Amino acid sequence: MVQLRGGPFLMGGEGPECWGADGEGPVREITISPFHLDRCCVSNNEFEQFVKATAYQTEAERFGWSFVFFNQIPKARRKAMRFETVYGLSWWAKVDDADWRKPGGPSTHIRKKMDHPVVHVSWNDAQAYAQWLGKRLPTEAEWEFAARGGLEQQLYPWGNELTPDGKHRCNIWQGQFPDNDTGEDGFRGTAPAKSFKANDFGLYNMSGNVWEWIHDWFSPAYPQTAKPADPQGPEKGDSRIIRGGSFLCHDSYCNRYRVSARTSNTPDSSTCHTGFRCAL
Repeated sequence: MVQLRGGPFLMGGEGPECWGADGEGPVREITISPFHLDRCCVSNNEFEQFVKATAYQTEAERFGWSFVFFNQIPKARRKAMRFETVYGLSWWAKVDDADWRKPGGPSTHIRKKMDHPVVHVSWNDAQAYAQWLGKRLPTEAEWEFAARGGLEQQLYPWGNELTPDGKHRCNIWQGQFPDNDTGEDGFRGTAPAKSFKANDFGLYNMSGNVWEWIHDWFSPAYPQTAKPADPQGPEKGDSRIIRGGSFLCHDSYCNRYRVSARTSNTPDSSTCHTGFRCAL
């Protein structure tokens, strides 16, 4: 883990690239107490140790299915299988027997991806893992403080240019979404949890790769009334915040790989592009 001193920073974003309906703004000064944060997202290898020690079953395993992006399903199986798509988002499939061990569904496996972030974990699963280690999930304010790496009001953890000097700094979608990911950044799908260059706090993949579960309940209105010191989100809600964007983010559809971007999902949901890291 990285030890972070905390202190004041400007949280949130305002600009043409921001999603007002998500509650990215207003920009406000927030003060954070010292804390620790995992350098990387929890990997398949780390999650496997948890499962071996506790016999834990994820919610996707108990439900018997999870959401998979269509190009993560093997082509041969994609043609033969019948699956339920998400209304209005035809690239998502409800795939039977998809879980953290089989991220693309049956006939896929994590054997060669043990250093990649674990996916198909719900907020509840992430919480269980964190508690097993005596840790917790980060608050949204802690996560953004950490993601910014000491930079003030920059779009990304490294600055305002997405590809400085033509170099990719995160794992997102290149090409035409959703049909063609050229993989110019080196990856189609997830990348190892310790990929690309760390930000100035020594944290990896704070933009792209996989969404990260956050402790807080989600409310678009909350940032307007959040207390200025160590805010922890609303007292209740229907969905939990996710941060950082993923390998499926593309400017034409979802540019939420920016450090101020935020969205949410229900605590029992799991997908092929959502993971987490722990705080202390």
